[in-house]
Amino acid sequence: MTPPVIKVLIVDDSALIRSVLTEIVNREADMTVVGTAADPYQARDKIKALTPDVLTLDVEMPRMDGLDFLERLMRLRPMPVVMVSSLTERNSEVTFRALELGAIDFVSKPRIDIRRGMEDYAQEITDKIRAASVARFPLRMRHTVPVSAPPPPTHPKPMTMWYSSERIVVIGASTGGTEAIKEVLVKMPPDAPATLITQHMPAGFTRSFADRLNQLCSIRVQEATHGERALPGNAYIAPGDAHLTVKRSGADYVLGLNQDAPVNRHRPSVDVLFHAAAVAAGRNAIGVILTGMGKDGAVGMLALRESGAHTIGQDEASCIVYGMPREAFLMGAVHEQAPLSEISDRILSCLARSGGRQLRV
Repeated sequence: MTPPVIKVLIVDDSALIRSVLTEIVNREADMTVVGTAADPYQARDKIKALTPDVLTLDVEMPRMDGLDFLERLMRLRPMPVVMVSSLTERNSEVTFRALELGAIDFVSKPRIDIRRGMEDYAQEITDKIRAASVARFPLRMRHTVPVSAPPPPTHPKPMTMWYSSERIVVIGASTGGTEAIKEVLVKMPPDAPATLITQHMPAGFTRSFADRLNQLCSIRVQEATHGERALPGNAYIAPGDAHLTVKRSGADYVLGLNQDAPVNRHRPSVDVLFHAAAVAAGRNAIGVILTGMGKDGAVGMLALRESGAHTIGQDEASCIVYGMPREAFLMGAVHEQAPLSEISDRILSCLARSGGRQLRV
């Protein structure tokens, strides 16, 4: 049976962007643009009339800010939204706030030569629309905490923390991953093992993502730098458009960045990080694969498991898109599946079982 065609509504104040996005979407056999809107008020009426499956939404628009519209939409008529954002410091902050509010993913809008730039992103755009069309909405509060404020504590500070410079944690994610990674990291204690993260994200957004997490977490979160040591109490985000690797150098783990060819059409690639961790750390690694479309990370997670590492996959019920964790699970690469809310506890429990040193605080 042929799956239904994905109906897309494009909301952008730029006539050129609306035209280019329409061309990109309509070239795909499994999706079609059912309408366009120049502002949120037009979008509101067309959503009612056209019942689209996915909305693409500009961050900056006249008459009503994209965030205000998104917040109202998610409250009154939740539906999959892919944000379209220009690469500016302000827009990166707005984009991450949009993901908190319920947007499924985002694509970056080129600053110059817009038509050619958007065509370069065509595959990414249509992939993200497909992912959004099958995404599920997690049951969590999305708009109760101001952007700059730390989250309220959800549990007392633990009296026992786990430390071992031998251990590392590696995490991979894609669609829905920014919020999933945040939920894992905010629960990690200040002396947690060094944590290396590959999240599929365009260049230019990862530094803002790391800075945002750093404000919320007990551990220090930063964009990874080539050649630096991976230290306990720190998390390192792969920069957009660079593979993140790790090597052993004496008693230290050392980070590497490279511009090698994309793997599974991604750079950074989760598979690249996981394979490197399997070689460098083996049984001293804990691998975690979170929500995301596609299969990136599945083969690397199998390498981790075969090297003696413990591997954890996010379960289907808590995933925005159960793609990457599903592929890893079907491949036999996952020791255990867990809801997102429990993954940080599973990591710490694994450290405890394997003899991590306890520090009383």
